Amino acid sequence: MSGKAELSINFLVVGGGIAGLSCAIALRRVGHHVVVLEQYSDSDISKMSHGGIRLPPNVSKVLFHWGLERALRKVSLTSSAMEIEIYETGEFIGTHHWKEEVLRVTGGDFLFLHHAGLRQVLYDAAIAAGAEVLAGTTVVSVNGDGPRVTLSTGETLLADVIVGADGRSSIVQQAIVGNDVLDAAPYQSLFYNTTVPGALMRADPELAPFFEQPVETMFIWLGNNRSAVAFRIGGKDEFALHLWVPPRQKGLSDDDCWGGGLDLKEMRRQLGECEPRLLKMTKLAATPSRVQVKKVPPIKDWVDKHGRMVIIGEAAHPLPAGSLQGGAMAVEDAAVFARLFSHLRDREQISTFLHAFQDLREDRCASVVHTEHCNLYFQMMPAGPQQEQRDQEMRAKTAQGESVFGGGEASEQWEQLKELWGYDAEDEADDWWVKWGLLRERAKQRSLDMEAEMNIARLSCLGMRS
Repeated sequence: MSGKAELSINFLVVGGGIAGLSCAIALRRVGHHVVVLEQYSDSDISKMSHGGIRLPPNVSKVLFHWGLERALRKVSLTSSAMEIEIYETGEFIGTHHWKEEVLRVTGGDFLFLHHAGLRQVLYDAAIAAGAEVLAGTTVVSVNGDGPRVTLSTGETLLADVIVGADGRSSIVQQAIVGNDVLDAAPYQSLFYNTTVPGALMRADPELAPFFEQPVETMFIWLGNNRSAVAFRIGGKDEFALHLWVPPRQKGLSDDDCWGGGLDLKEMRRQLGECEPRLLKMTKLAATPSRVQVKKVPPIKDWVDKHGRMVIIGEAAHPLPAGSLQGGAMAVEDAAVFARLFSHLRDREQISTFLHAFQDLREDRCASVVHTEHCNLYFQMMPAGPQQEQRDQEMRAKTAQGESVFGGGEASEQWEQLKELWGYDAEDEADDWWVKWGLLRERAKQRSLDMEAEMNIARLSCLGMRS
């Protein structure tokens, strides 16, 4: 880890979810002062933190590096396999095992846990690191000229930098861009996120086998414009259930709903034709959350014109709801962001580091967003020749005793995983500093030295004339 920043400044982080808390932890690690503003109270957050979350190796290794491995292991399970079925019939298509060499090269583990469990780990770590988290604090406006944040109480808070980690419809994003980017984008499908009690599943002969796998397995159902993912949650006797389905009938509301107010019957009506086990799981499930799945055009500006406000996480690069890399990109953002600010020694560097953050993260995030949309299309591929070819190829590999997705060291998938999971966020920031940051600092110092020499020469000339 790089040392503490020579100059400590004040950050206001708007949003106390995964992105905001990760940012607070990372910035405190390098010596900056952080206040996190979260609009929901602790009780509201506990109601809204529905369902499970998957943490791929590229993010688990960052959290482990921050000293959170022990806390994460207590609330998570390590997965090494997935099983593929057909959504409509339950037909088994095949399995895929993450080989040990893949995980060894990428440097992390594949973890399954409850969203609330992850947030609690991050919250505890942020508080322990010295960040201040103000729950039940509603931000009504932000301005990079100050920079300042105005609260619903009328109070104004000042800082050196404002970080927008406030999710898909971010107030900071709107202040920078000028409109709600997410609201303007059409949606393609709906995502339901819920959990199923393990005791109820084990009591059903058809569902009990989900708990009898030799390894912790993720189950994926491929369907006609529908898909489902299920996995066991660490720290709780529950199964996470993710569902992607078409929009509801015309005239019915499809607005995002994070907690309460949703009828389980509504979710079951959206299932369409599905295999019996999925139907049973939805009948036993807890009240779900519902989110629109959108494809949002890339956001051009992550930094405001004053160079004092920036957006990270879903506010900067929204992923399709339920994405594997959703939480990962937020943590990666935080790691890169703080690593850049570990080199701060002059306030004039603030704007440079904010723009460097976007430069460093923009292509990586765009690539991951594209991959996640492709993955979702693969899972929800409409019935037809392309879908039949997909299924036949996986059936053929299973018949030959192979993994449905390959995965040998010479395979294309191996190379893709090395790039996706092997990414090291903090190394990327360090590389930028070595290649560009130090050069800029040296160039600036040379310019100052030259200016000083010129001033000395001028004074000498004036002395000679006098």
